[in-house]
Amino acid sequence: MKLILSSNSPRRKELLAGLDIPFEVRVKDGIDESYPTSLPTNEIAEYIARKKAAAYQVSGDEVLVTADTIVVLGDNILGKPADAQEAKAMLGALSGHTHHVITGVCLKSSDLQHSFSVVSEVTFRELQESEIDYYVSHYKPFDKAGAYGIQEWIGYIGVTRLSGSYYNVMGLPVQRIHSELTRHFL
Repeated sequence: MKLILSSNSPRRKELLAGLDIPFEVRVKDGIDESYPTSLPTNEIAEYIARKKAAAYQVSGDEVLVTADTIVVLGDNILGKPADAQEAKAMLGALSGHTHHVITGVCLKSSDLQHSFSVVSEVTFRELQESEIDYYVSHYKPFDKAGAYGIQEWIGYIGVTRLSGSYYNVMGLPVQRIHSELTRHFL
């Protein structure tokens, strides 16, 4: 099996490397990540992961891995912030609350496609405005859903509870990926 990761995320690359399965990275730019507004929130990340997979052709012994992560607070989906102001607003909204992190994954070979979602629940303590300002100015979390990385400073000082996969919150549920690869593709 030749594993292909379709992501430029350094976190996803690091996490997938931890499985000790050789892989290469292939990324296509400009893939449409929109979704129907009628789609239930818990299906959005998996829908986008399948949409990303549809943009690729795989052959022979290749297995493609695509993923998408969203942060859900109540009825609101927090994507990647456009700027510092939006990042601070997102972190302010997460402060003192519990939210869900959903990662949808699609595994695709030349003759099989299998997708799934993993949900983790994360609780932040009340964050001070100065802490939010510090994090945004020093870590610039503009490439992260919900404007934070649990593996960074804000996760160290702010997360009080985690239920589910830590690696899912980082952006790739590697335990489940390993399990699904073993079950369906090996």
